[in-house]
Amino acid sequence: MSTAKGVVSLLLLTLTTLFWGVPLILLTLLKVITPGRHQKQRILNGLCSVALNWIGANLWWMRRWIKPDVNISIPDSLSPHQWWLVISNHRSWTDIFILFMALHRRIPMPRFFLKHQLIWIPIVGLAFWALEFPFMRRFSREQIAKNPKLATIDRESTERVCQQARNAPIAIFNFVEGTRFTVAKREKQQSPFRHLLRPKAGGVSQVLSLLGDKLDGILDVTISYENPAPTFWGFLCGKEACITLNARQLAIPQWMNEANYHEEQQHKERFHAWINSLWQEKDALLAKQTNHD
Repeated sequence: MSTAKGVVSLLLLTLTTLFWGVPLILLTLLKVITPGRHQKQRILNGLCSVALNWIGANLWWMRRWIKPDVNISIPDSLSPHQWWLVISNHRSWTDIFILFMALHRRIPMPRFFLKHQLIWIPIVGLAFWALEFPFMRRFSREQIAKNPKLATIDRESTERVCQQARNAPIAIFNFVEGTRFTVAKREKQQSPFRHLLRPKAGGVSQVLSLLGDKLDGILDVTISYENPAPTFWGFLCGKEACITLNARQLAIPQWMNEANYHEEQQHKERFHAWINSLWQEKDALLAKQTNHD
C-alpha cells in the first residue's frame, strides 16, 4: 500500500506541476520578449504568484493525503512584507516541502541557491530560471586554480539576485552545507560536527554584505528526522517518521554590513567563527532531537 501511495503522490505532484506549468511558460515567454526592467518586474510578480499557488496546491494534498508527522516551531514575527535570509541544514529533498509547510505565505516568495544542473529539470528548471533563482556551479579548487575567473561566477550570480531583490521583499534560502548530509560525506570532509557537514560561508556572507541593510533578520532553521536515512520517496509513500523543524530569528550584527568577505581576511575569519559557532549550536540541538545519536 505504501508504494501505491507513493505512486499516487508522484502523480499528484506531476499534475500540479503540469497545471501551473501552463501559465508559468506563457509568462516566461512574455518576460523574455518584454523590454524594460519595470515591465519585467511586473511579469516576475505574476510568476511569483504562479509559484506560490503551485506550492500551496502541493501542500494542500500533501497534508490530506500523505499526512506527514511534522512538528514546527517558528517565530511569531514573520511577515511576507519583509526581507529574510533563511539558512538551514540539509538532509533530504523533503526538506524543501517541510520548509514550505512552515513558511509558506508567512515570508515572501522563496529563492533557493541551486546547483546549476537543476536548470535542466523539465518545467521546474524553467521556473527556477524565470524566477531568477541564483544558480551555483561549485567549481573545484583545481578548476579555479587553472582559471581564476571561475571563482567570480557564483559571486556574480548572487550579486544579480541581491541587486534585483532590493525592489521587493524577498526570502533567500541557503542550504549552507552545499549538499545533503550523509555519514560518508561527513567522514570525507572530516567534519567536526556529528550531524552536519561543514558550512560554506561565502554565499551567506555575500548576501549579508549586499542586502544586510534591507534584511529584517536571519531565520536559522534546523530540520531533524527521526528516521536516520530519510528519503523523498519515503515521504511521498507516507512512511517517513516524525520530522521536526525549529526556526529562530537572528539579528544581523553591524560588522557584517561593513566589510567584504572575499577581500578582507580578518572579516573572513570573523565570519567563519560566527557561522561555525552557529553550526555547533545546531549540531547540539540535532543531538537532542534525534534518537540515533
